[in-house]
Amino acid sequence: MAQKKSFLLRINPELYEALEKWAADEFRSVNSHIEFLLRDAAVRSGRLGSKNKTASQESEENKPEP
Repeated sequence: MAQKKSFLLRINPELYEALEKWAADEFRSVNSHIEFLLRDAAVRSGRLGSKNKTASQESEENKPEP
């Protein structure tokens, strides 16, 4: 497993509260949810290779055609 880089993030308290609730809804920590959101955005924008696809993108690709 790759080592993770630590860094300080300053964030608006109102945004943090929203992220905290969202993370809880997804059964994630705030930290892992932020990482999930950033990875998803990076993959969608083409800034991360296809080997780093999100689970939602992989399930979309594997859906049968209607």
